Amino acid sequence: MANRGAAAGKLTVAETFSNLREQGKSAFIPFITAGDPDLATTSKALKILNSCGSDVIEVGVPYSDPLADGPVIQASATRALKKGTTLDSVIEMLKGVTPELSCPIVLFTYYNPILKRGVGNFMSFIKQAGIHGLVVPDLPLEETALLRSEAIMHNIELVLLTTPTTPTDRMKGIAQASEGFLYLVSAVGVTGARSNVNLRVEHLLREIKKVTDKPVAVGFGVSTPEHVKQVDQAFS
Repeated sequence: MANRGAAAGKLTVAETFSNLREQGKSAFIPFITAGDPDLATTSKALKILNSCGSDVIEVGVPYSDPLADGPVIQASATRALKKGTTLDSVIEMLKGVTPELSCPIVLFTYYNPILKRGVGNFMSFIKQAGIHGLVVPDLPLEETALLRSEAIMHNIELVLLTTPTTPTDRMKGIAQASEGFLYLVSAVGVTGARSNVNLRVEHLLREIKKVTDKPVAVGFGVSTPEHVKQVDQAFS
């Protein structure tokens, strides 16, 4: 796993999960789109989320073609982009706020902005902002080699995703390559509110536990306290 982050004494994502596991607790990982309604508000919101007991915070970089995102996050990204939010401005905002946060930040971005900047330059860029982890939802396992090697060099935990349709052998490879935690997409399709958490989550978690002992975070459609209870019970 990656070493400690830029902020003195701050735990990495992996260390955060390890501490929670020792305490028998589940992780609370909220998601926020940077720049909606503006970056100053995002900075304030991050401080509030941190003070409210978030264990890890996932910060989404607004993107014009968010393939994995449903209508709510798409709308938030559109508003942020209309305000002129860019990758550079998001990182500059995070650079100012991460020293005030006790929990690690995981950046959620699509691959094109990374490729445009250059993988090594991108990793150095986000590391300077105190970011600990990275999620790139549109990059398949077979194409992660460069990203993974650069992430390791810069002590960034690259979190990979598995879905309800991922075959067991492929899930094993994804789990082995993922750092920080394994991101279990709970339902086929895009993000967004749903009436219930996928009933297959419990089965999927059992399958994952057969191939890895790394921590697992469940995402996509987890939007109410009842959903959180359903997920927590699935881990039991």
